[in-house]
Amino acid sequence: MRSSSSQAVAAAVEAPATLTLLSDYKELLKPGITTFVVVMAAAGYVLAVPGPIEWLTLLGLMAGTGLTGGGAGALNHVIERRHDALMARTASRPIPAGRVGVGHAVAYALGCVAVGAAVLAATTNGLTTGLALATVLLYVGVYTPLKRTTVHNTLVGAIPGALPALGGVVAATGGVGAVGWSIFAILYLWQLPHFYALAWMFRKDYRDGGFRMLPSGAHGERALAGLALGATLLLLVAGVLPAAIGQAGPLFLTGMAAIGTAFTIPAFSFFSEPTDERARRLLLASIAYVPAFFVLVVVDFLLR
Repeated sequence: MRSSSSQAVAAAVEAPATLTLLSDYKELLKPGITTFVVVMAAAGYVLAVPGPIEWLTLLGLMAGTGLTGGGAGALNHVIERRHDALMARTASRPIPAGRVGVGHAVAYALGCVAVGAAVLAATTNGLTTGLALATVLLYVGVYTPLKRTTVHNTLVGAIPGALPALGGVVAATGGVGAVGWSIFAILYLWQLPHFYALAWMFRKDYRDGGFRMLPSGAHGERALAGLALGATLLLLVAGVLPAAIGQAGPLFLTGMAAIGTAFTIPAFSFFSEPTDERARRLLLASIAYVPAFFVLVVVDFLLR
């Protein structure tokens, strides 16, 4: 009877520990960012596909993009672990908190990248696979170090953030083309106000962690607000490019013009007076933009 009770207690203790470990390994993949790149890769594919959807290709694209992007996120956790430990909002992450070892995290990250690349190679094409690997290299090898050396790191970091959508176009058509560059422009420009709003809201945390973000630079607060506004205005133009080149229809054109205009409103407000509350509104507007864009892509495809 005592043995049964001991086993029950041990099982009860082990179950939460297992769930915590699984949660930690999920967190290493940066699920929010990874979900974003997967959705945008799918949007690129659906927008560009010239005929019916090849479901094996699309599902392989999404799985491979998620694994390579998640692996890049895990490597970012490894590289920034000491800086994360200095910031209140990141100190409890798995590696700085000591719940996951560095060696395990590196092996896990590289395994995700390798499996993701293999999935992409098997279900899409070599160029799509190459773009996914370039995303990993740029995110980990270029953008991550730049966060500690220049306040303009976001301008570089938005490149790997937009490459997965370009990969979706390549998976659908075999090449980049005008539609590829148009969706790359949309996703590149979208990231600027999104991450500038975060940089403003968490400016103290970033300073504590040793990251150089625009609010900490000379006249950085005005520069950040100006760049965020400029990006939303350019996005208003970029958003309608797929329709302008004949890749999307009038509903897409109207919808993108509407959500692009709506995005500029909090950007103008933040530019006129940068505050935490106005930065939060800009961030929320950027978050709303993504599902609205994806819905327009899908509906446009269904109406072809």
